[in-house]
Amino acid sequence: MELNTIETYLLGAFIFCLLVQLYFSLFVHLRLFSFKIDQIQENTLRPVSIIICARNEMANLEKNLPEFLAQDYPAFELIVVNDRSWDGTADLLEDFQKKYDKLKVVTITDGEKFIAGKKFAVTMGIKAASNEWLVFTDADCTPASSNWLKGMQQPINEDTEIILGYSPYLKRRSLLNCIIRLETFFTAVNYLSFALKGMPYMAVGRNMAYKKSLFFKNKGFAAHMHIPSGDDDLFVNANATNRNTEIRIHRDTHVWTEPKTSFIAYLRQKKRHYGAGKLYKTKDRIILSIQFIFQFLFYVFGIALLGFSNTLYLALGIFGFSILYRSLIYTRLLNRLNYGELKWWFPILELIHFLFLTINGIVSIFVKKVQWK
Repeated sequence: MELNTIETYLLGAFIFCLLVQLYFSLFVHLRLFSFKIDQIQENTLRPVSIIICARNEMANLEKNLPEFLAQDYPAFELIVVNDRSWDGTADLLEDFQKKYDKLKVVTITDGEKFIAGKKFAVTMGIKAASNEWLVFTDADCTPASSNWLKGMQQPINEDTEIILGYSPYLKRRSLLNCIIRLETFFTAVNYLSFALKGMPYMAVGRNMAYKKSLFFKNKGFAAHMHIPSGDDDLFVNANATNRNTEIRIHRDTHVWTEPKTSFIAYLRQKKRHYGAGKLYKTKDRIILSIQFIFQFLFYVFGIALLGFSNTLYLALGIFGFSILYRSLIYTRLLNRLNYGELKWWFPILELIHFLFLTINGIVSIFVKKVQWK
């Protein structure tokens, strides 16, 4: 079989894209599979402040606050920042304060002079915190166990200033839910694996922790206060190093989150995330772009090769190899990150997920306005 020039170049580019994907899978993501998960610490237990920012989250707070307040931890406070809510959140928090001594409420009103957005609310919560170690989550989240706070407490290693946690979405019966959970899975695999490689670049605000002194030493969110998102990933991107960052993926330290139930709401959420990503460090933007671009080109070159009789079976064979190795690697990681039931549909879901992200990326170029709530 003799290939013409076009077929040769396309096949070479196709194989090169495969090799790039293999590198990230074998030399980055597999680190997460081999990572030893330590048992929850039962000692140390220094004081901790949990911070939750909420705007019109009365129903979620009513359901989830008792779970956070019931943590098996001797010394902690839970700070809820009520950011201009009008749905009855204030009355609910007032009632909760009568029942729980550990609950502290910070209220932001429309009459105050402030910068709108979650970052201002987070900053107010941090200023109100009595303790050095801060643990962050959201009102629509539920801790996986009463040991969650023990797992996210200040580690024994004094050099550690940031802990990256994991927050899966709850299972619902819909294709959108599968896409959301798979997207969350790949995001988590990426940022947790790169952190293990000594290159931390982001976190999710639903489950993370850092030192109060680190926040003020680096002037908080001053460098990116002008954009609505980034209170979690941009702060970590600017301040995390290979020395001061650890990860926590023990199942007791997971925080379960309510997923979006409509495509529009999910698109808005992803748009906020894309806006923050533009301010990542240059090397991180390059790495993330390489991952997406070469996966996109892999499909483009592969589909093009299917149109030539000389390369049809070669392309199908390489596609088959890609599906096989990715299934072997990522289905194991799905089990480790509490998404095991997705493994049975992984190849199909991965393709749908990639198409959705591609379309969403194009749409986000034309949708400019984003906000927190």
